[in-house]
Amino acid sequence: MGAALIVLTLGAALSNAGVVPASSPVYDAVTGPLTSLALVWLLLAVDVRDLRRAGGPMLAAFGIAAAATCAGAFVAALSFGGAFGADAWKLSGVLTGTYIGGSLNFVAVGRAVEFPSSLFAAATAADNVVTAAWMGATLVLPVWLARAFPRRVPEPLDPARATEHPFFADAPLRIVDVSILLALGFALILAADAVARMVPAVPAVLWLTTFTLLVGQLPLPRPAGSLQLGTLALHLFFAVIGIYSRFGEIAAVGPAVLYFTATVVAVHGVLVYGGCRLAGLDVGTTSVASQAAVGGPASALAIAAARGWPALALPGVAAGLLGYAVGNYIGLAVAWLVRAWSG
Repeated sequence: MGAALIVLTLGAALSNAGVVPASSPVYDAVTGPLTSLALVWLLLAVDVRDLRRAGGPMLAAFGIAAAATCAGAFVAALSFGGAFGADAWKLSGVLTGTYIGGSLNFVAVGRAVEFPSSLFAAATAADNVVTAAWMGATLVLPVWLARAFPRRVPEPLDPARATEHPFFADAPLRIVDVSILLALGFALILAADAVARMVPAVPAVLWLTTFTLLVGQLPLPRPAGSLQLGTLALHLFFAVIGIYSRFGEIAAVGPAVLYFTATVVAVHGVLVYGGCRLAGLDVGTTSVASQAAVGGPASALAIAAARGWPALALPGVAAGLLGYAVGNYIGLAVAWLVRAWSG
């Protein structure tokens, strides 16, 4: 199921059973500053120098995968947007963000467009189902499509190198590191909010993303633990979303959200394999890049390891981290375009 969906489901169960209150100032703190801190901490783990690990073919395949996700969001909005009314453009943007940059962008784009809590819970559940199905597909499709692709998968390297990336490294938390991460996080949030007040046409989340990515590239020592703290804070957000969710409201959404989500990924799949085939890329790079977009860095590594492509492990992780960096921008752009297109 994935930790995010388990946390969300438990929060919903406790709320609907009356064990925890339906509203609290604590929840406001989690969905407000704590979630902003999660965004900062996770983006601080992105190093653009990792793009050198990805290489040209993986970056090209990931670019095709991102474009395929955007196309899928438009097709889904055209096919099932009527079931969501004024929220269809929001769902398009949220799913674009998550199928380019993972849960980090799912949350950030959702906050920026004021995504309803009940739809958030339903979309999270649909996302987990469809992501799991697509992981299975990317394990099988390389076998079926290998003869249709002209290039061979890169020759295997030492499997021990598959996890030689800071994304998977242990990070002992020291008090000084936590202090730096807290201070830096709050400083960036204050700066982003101040600029957003001066330039209200651009959401604060985009300023926060931009400032954090810029700070993360400065030649300064990186405090350990930003990825771990960000992941923990993000799970607290999912718990609160679960608490806000009422089973009746989620059921009222119906299966349309699953159809919408599945359409995004189905169109993504057709276009990414077709586009990479036309671009002369190999089926392994295509599959890992697709999973880097839909599932994130860990999913890309899983596909590379399961298929015996250790040479694609680090490039896939690097592409997934690139998705963290660009998912907010692309997700919000698609949301605004769908809103303008649909009136």
